Amino acid sequence: MKLFTKALVAIQQSAHTSFKGFIMSQSIENEMALPYPAQSSSSKLAVLWKDLREAIRGSEQEFTEGRFGRAIILLAIPMVLEMVLESVFAVVDVFFVAKLGADAVATVGLTESVITLVYAVAIGLSMGTTALVARRIGEKDRPGAVVAVVQAIAIGIFMSLPITAVGIIFAPKILALMGASESIVETGAGYTRIMLAGNATIMLLFLINAIFRGAGDAAIAMRVLWIANALNIVLDPCLILGLGPFPELGVTGAAVATNIGRGLGVLYQLHVLFRGQGRVLLDRTALRLSPAVMLQLLRVSLGGVFQILIATASWVGLTRLVAMFGSAALAGYTIAIRIIVFSILPSWGLSNAAATLVGQNLGAKKPERAEKSVWLTGFSNMLFLIGVGLVFILFAERLVVIFTNDPNVVPYAVDCLRIVSYGYLFYAYGMVIVQAFNGAGDTYTPTLINLVCYWLVQIPLAYLLAIPLQIGATGVFIAITVAESLLAVVGILIFRRGKWKEKQV
Repeated sequence: MKLFTKALVAIQQSAHTSFKGFIMSQSIENEMALPYPAQSSSSKLAVLWKDLREAIRGSEQEFTEGRFGRAIILLAIPMVLEMVLESVFAVVDVFFVAKLGADAVATVGLTESVITLVYAVAIGLSMGTTALVARRIGEKDRPGAVVAVVQAIAIGIFMSLPITAVGIIFAPKILALMGASESIVETGAGYTRIMLAGNATIMLLFLINAIFRGAGDAAIAMRVLWIANALNIVLDPCLILGLGPFPELGVTGAAVATNIGRGLGVLYQLHVLFRGQGRVLLDRTALRLSPAVMLQLLRVSLGGVFQILIATASWVGLTRLVAMFGSAALAGYTIAIRIIVFSILPSWGLSNAAATLVGQNLGAKKPERAEKSVWLTGFSNMLFLIGVGLVFILFAERLVVIFTNDPNVVPYAVDCLRIVSYGYLFYAYGMVIVQAFNGAGDTYTPTLINLVCYWLVQIPLAYLLAIPLQIGATGVFIAITVAESLLAVVGILIFRRGKWKEKQV
């Protein structure tokens, strides 16, 4: 309880500081948190509109100078929009899959709990990549950033090959190991095989977008995911349901659509890197492996990989626990998590903006500016997620029935959605704080926090509540809220100590 009290005090102090920064008038030279200098309302709106357009088109703004508010807008707006379409796709995907029945939804849930391990590697490498590229850009060392980019892409390709082989050969056994029934294995083996075989698209999509974000080219990363996910959304119903000239592939069609969309997104990324106008550009002479830089990147990324592996492996464990209560519980859990992802992904956009600001400002030797950007971004995220959480708590059932009217599935989804939403105040700051550590290159601190909160608290608590105390799947949902809130509390307290400012990458 003392930990939660200290964290609430820290949140209150940071919110007060951030709010003052929004409303106080300061000169441009001394302005730290104010989005816009003192001026008339019409002038502020004009400047805001100009910044919004610049954020979407792409900006040449130096994020180590000038107003924090403008820097956050230019970075966060495209990152949030990027994640909005990603979250829309997640919901659209399960919407069409749900039309095939509980087994199809359960197939997606089980497969994605395994695919999260691929995401873990991709996101972990992305953390190191963002930190390294952002630090080099902040140091004005663009050739060094280019070298880091090439090594990151090479590592991503190497990492994807064994996962492809495992997916092609062992897809049915993987589903069975996750607790799938024979009918789910029969229905979903094709989906699982294609998703795992196409993991290179996940790996490269994450890594190259991390490069763009670290460099400050958030608008390019936004366009990439908009292209990839727009194609997914269009192809999903066509290939799942067999619309028009397309074959009816069922749940396997969702995997085919996803890989086509992501694959074309990766091709666009490579086009931009070699022919675009971003801050980091490649040519054939740059395509050389540098063992020293590769090892440096792996060292920074290793903590990120373990950090996400610990978190995602715990989600695999939670999915396995929920599966013990039947397909209805698993389908309800899957639908609720998709809806939750819909709200959380835009917050990841804000969190990614904080990571870039931290990395670049530490590279420019401005640690205090880096810290203040984190508190301001966390405050913005808090305002957003509190509103979302209230909507989910009040209208959970109305949201769930959009996806399914199955009377056995709806109660599980509603319970999960409401219970998890109670922790949104803490999640808001926790997400930003964790990404701030990663942006500084300190990937090991969040790893240790994840280990304690997920494996020493969440999994044992979920098992205790679900089985010995006989609360069932609801016990798993409660454990999620407790563990995620605890993670935020611990993260805030460690962040305030400031040791991350001394991290060298």
